[in-house]
Amino acid sequence: MKIIAVTACPTGIAHTYMAAEALRKEATKRNITIKIETQGAMGIENPLTLHDIMHADRRLIVSDIEIDEKERFKGCETLTFSIEEVLTNVQLVIDQCLKS
Repeated sequence: MKIIAVTACPTGIAHTYMAAEALRKEATKRNITIKIETQGAMGIENPLTLHDIMHADRRLIVSDIEIDEKERFKGCETLTFSIEEVLTNVQLVIDQCLKS
């Protein structure tokens, strides 16, 4: 299973990176490959390529705001979660990814 994700929050400081770390830790526990692009105060970090997006088993947008370059996901099935959902119950978020 390969998951890609974009995390972003309104201020682009703490929660963007906290959500990315929570996803990374949970994926590691479950032996799931994950690549996470953060869109924060420093701009886009660890950008997802079109190859990453097209070859992922699951695509997540974890954000409470409109992400930059969302058009890259056009035509792809994408699951959307709030930052709060990931921070309060990352296990459930990954469970939903595995069910989809």
